[in-house]
Amino acid sequence: MTQNSATMTSKDLMNLEDKYGAHNYHPIPVVLSKGEGVYVWDNEGKKYFDFLSAYSAVNQGHCHPKIVEAMITQAKELNLTSRAFYNDKLGIYEKYMSEKFSFDKVLPMNSGAEAVETAMKICRKWGYEKKGIPNGKAKIIVCGQNFHGRTISIISFSSDPDAKGNFGPYTPGFISIPYNDLSALKKQIIEDSDHIAGFLVEPIQGEAGVNVPDEDFIMRAAEICKQHNILFIADEIQTGLARTGSMLAVCGECTCQLKCEQQNTYVHPDILILGKALSGGAYPVSAVLANDEVMEVIKPGQHGSTYGGNPMACTIAMAALDVIEEEKLMTNARKLGVIFRERMQQLIAKYDILSSVRGKGLLNAVIVNDSPESSTAWDICIRLANNGLLAKPTHGNIIRFAPPLVMTVGEIHKCCDIIDQTIKEHINS
Repeated sequence: MTQNSATMTSKDLMNLEDKYGAHNYHPIPVVLSKGEGVYVWDNEGKKYFDFLSAYSAVNQGHCHPKIVEAMITQAKELNLTSRAFYNDKLGIYEKYMSEKFSFDKVLPMNSGAEAVETAMKICRKWGYEKKGIPNGKAKIIVCGQNFHGRTISIISFSSDPDAKGNFGPYTPGFISIPYNDLSALKKQIIEDSDHIAGFLVEPIQGEAGVNVPDEDFIMRAAEICKQHNILFIADEIQTGLARTGSMLAVCGECTCQLKCEQQNTYVHPDILILGKALSGGAYPVSAVLANDEVMEVIKPGQHGSTYGGNPMACTIAMAALDVIEEEKLMTNARKLGVIFRERMQQLIAKYDILSSVRGKGLLNAVIVNDSPESSTAWDICIRLANNGLLAKPTHGNIIRFAPPLVMTVGEIHKCCDIIDQTIKEHINS
């Protein structure tokens, strides 16, 4: 008989996960049972600010009423058909996505890792059939400290020993260069241009600790790829959909949702990868977008997903994207991001334990002035939770701060006050 979580304590529930679940995560010891907007509540009813947003999946806030209503309505009609048949939502969704992001076609998937794998398959096939790379010789350039998922092929080009260790043999065909290094990109391309099919990159490296590249890195990298007939592949799973203050991080300072190509910072990828906030956290939805010249290499039987493009996913994703536009979340993320970084700079001047802040929009990180091997950042996050704010360290001494984009000016200041109070407590403990 299924147990009722409402009658159990948080400790009971954590013990269940520890006993019956694989130990592939190390969560902050808080058991969440409810969410609304920027807030979540634990099993005992304590209220927190969510400052992680499920790794930017909940840009629109927890349980957004428009997204929830779309999900409930569609759940009562039709959930899944597989792609063995047409359904009455997929074509509408594909048109919506293609027009919104200015591409000819979209290939729907479920998880972010699936979308990245899909993009790599398309890139390799394009390399053989359109660029003329000898079969089996295609290469894709990636960046060090990347995070694109957890599948065997993706971790094959990871530089994180925890992500990669003891999972070999690894998939060949990838060249890793330092992030934000145009000279390294040029060098690899010049050495082996005829065999390089694509360059896969995050416009900002989120999991690596919010590494923000030079302002012109993405634009110039895309130009180099175009000059050498190499596909520029943007992984916007975490950075996209208003998180950094524009619809996509590759848009630079443009907030016109890809309708304007006059901005000098604008980059239109050859392949665009989306996920996470594409559903507002309500359902697994991801997508790969490309123009016909690239996407047409995929034929029936060559790629697919039973759940990809299901009516529930299509309906939810359109509602989630509508919310971004209707509630002006791009503008809000940009405005609140400036406030947050200014407040953090004040704390850095005040406390030696904090060394720097970096980010764009509401994707930010504060670097703790201690070694990555220390527990300082973790200890601070535990104190933050005790004080009603949830965040989590990455790479040891970096704390990522990424609240839902529906946060208000008053709430962002209140959260900064909590961080200030928490740092003071940690120093005095």
